[in-house]
Amino acid sequence: MKQGMNRTNRLIHEKSPYLLQHAYNPVNWYPWCEEAFQKAKRENKPIFLSIGYSTCHWCHVMEKESFEDREVARLLNEHFVSIKVDREERPDVDQLYMTVCQAMTGHGGWPLTIIMTPAKKPFYAGTYIPKEDRYDRTGLIRLLPKIADLWKKERQQAEKVGDRVVEVIRGHLEASDRAELDLSTFDFAFEQFARQFDDVYGGFGDAPKFPRPHDLLFLLRYWKDKDDSEALEMVEKTLLTMRKGGIYDQLGFGFARYSVDREWLVPHFEKMLYDNALLAFTYTEAYQATKKEMYRKVAEEILTYVLRDMTADEGGFYSAEDADSEGKEGKFYVWTPAEIQQILGKEDGELFCVCYDVTEDGNFEHQTSILNQIHISLPVIAEHYRCTEKELEEKLSILRKKLFEARRKRVPPHKDDKILTSWNGLMIVALARAGRVIQNPIYLEAAAKAVRFIEEKLVREDGRLLARYRDGEAAYLGYLDDYAFYVWGLIELYEATWQSKYMEQAIQFTKAMIDLFWDDQNGGFFFYGKDGEQLLIRPKEIHDGAMPSGNSVAALNLLRLASFTMDQTFMTIAEQQIKAFAGSVQEQPASHSFMLVAMQFALGKRKEIVVSGDPDDSLTQTMIREVQKAFCPNAIIVLQPRGKVDSKMKGLFPAVDQELSSPDHAAVYICENYACQQPIYELETLRERLRSLH
Repeated sequence: MKQGMNRTNRLIHEKSPYLLQHAYNPVNWYPWCEEAFQKAKRENKPIFLSIGYSTCHWCHVMEKESFEDREVARLLNEHFVSIKVDREERPDVDQLYMTVCQAMTGHGGWPLTIIMTPAKKPFYAGTYIPKEDRYDRTGLIRLLPKIADLWKKERQQAEKVGDRVVEVIRGHLEASDRAELDLSTFDFAFEQFARQFDDVYGGFGDAPKFPRPHDLLFLLRYWKDKDDSEALEMVEKTLLTMRKGGIYDQLGFGFARYSVDREWLVPHFEKMLYDNALLAFTYTEAYQATKKEMYRKVAEEILTYVLRDMTADEGGFYSAEDADSEGKEGKFYVWTPAEIQQILGKEDGELFCVCYDVTEDGNFEHQTSILNQIHISLPVIAEHYRCTEKELEEKLSILRKKLFEARRKRVPPHKDDKILTSWNGLMIVALARAGRVIQNPIYLEAAAKAVRFIEEKLVREDGRLLARYRDGEAAYLGYLDDYAFYVWGLIELYEATWQSKYMEQAIQFTKAMIDLFWDDQNGGFFFYGKDGEQLLIRPKEIHDGAMPSGNSVAALNLLRLASFTMDQTFMTIAEQQIKAFAGSVQEQPASHSFMLVAMQFALGKRKEIVVSGDPDDSLTQTMIREVQKAFCPNAIIVLQPRGKVDSKMKGLFPAVDQELSSPDHAAVYICENYACQQPIYELETLRERLRSLH
């Protein structure tokens, strides 16, 4: 309970950590529910809609300044019906009204503030609004009475604005831009990324700078296909500088959501599960592509953080950690030289400060420092201290662990412990790929445990996937992202373990996704299902933001499933889906990087790699490891266990029905267009062939 507050509003009955944070506000908050809209109609009041999430710094600021303030609460309670929404529980509501905000103001973000009619039609939009006029923003104290007066005197004008806004965003959210696939789109995309690329610090554009891992996934595939060293250089520069930056937690591992500056130095300190899942996957692919141990190490560090700090006992993964601690942004993460020397001693403390940019002046607020190595040269420091670079790193590893243990005694940031199906799907993807490539069974066990959690807690008796689990309750019909991301995870887990049950589940949920979300008229998948709450507009999301869009991931899933199963239905839907959005992708390819990944798979030379042999045989196992470690993004991998093919596997994978012509020992077949080349029996020949695959 917040100090000094003992009265609650309706949010006290919710499960969302974000809504519960506002349960003691003097504002008479409603969750998103029909009761609130009926009240607004009955009392002829506009809706004040506030959307955010529990680890959002500016959401905390607006709550403290305004929603805990009795003067603001009086205005809201008197003139409005106030609704609070957790964007992570209701991404459908958030997506709709964020599009409204961007259309009306030219920008967006959270907290998102919408004022709308009882019919849910918006006529005012903004983001953070202070209590009093500040930052060239009109404060709530002045804004709310103005809007209340407008509603009373010129309600028809407000409703007309709402009608116009709905029509504008309808054209944006419902439109399909059909076109034929064009290989030149990949070159255009590469040119766009090259123009945006920051060749000093990596990444794309200026501040604020986001990781955008799916952009890097496209560039890795472009490099592989075109043998273009510049594409790989962009990926490596970005991944290496990010790892050195303050955006990375140098002690506890894991990435923050974004950097407020160009250098990756000052993060917005909140850590999101989806960022760390996608980045762990990207570093793993970079390791596959380059075989550089640095990328493997970073992937392992990210997963260490997730398994240590973000994993529920039952197996699901928590959503996020806050930017704030004790009411101050970043307090948990920053240091002064005195604090470090008190823990490490003078000599070791001074060494650590030199190696991690901790100074008396600081690089953050209040003369504190964010640990980073952006402008640090460890070889130069090693030479100064007359030791090898390896010896220096071993020393720093010991010192980091000491500081990490000391940091654990600080007040930690708030953890949003709800479990989201979509984000868990992405973490299953990361764990399965890392388990396969790095050959760490712990990752595969964690991925399998998360699948069991979803199957037990987030699948309804009728098979309907749900979106959120917390405190014993599963709620909200799953969205497209839940189905697409989870299926992606199941496919990755199949390729890592070759357990046919994961492919069965992937096929089952894909068929359900088609039934619930597919647009028979124009192609593409809607964001929410035909059985969901019907909002003003039923949108399709294609643009890749912090996460790839559900449509782009679904497209790649369908193409891979079609290759595995030879099911022409999956291929036909994938082709229709890509064509439905190809015009938008061709116009702005850099904004649709994961759809480009799907298109690369569709237009590239797709291959099947079939490993045939006794799974208990040492040579078969070695060949399996070689295939699983290789970077072959346009290939699917199937195991044909000699003499152990059950009827279920034959039904799923027609390829295992083929009479492959090898003798009774391990062999690998590289197949293209469902025709297999000569079997490969020798390990070195296999390695050579895998390196040459495009």
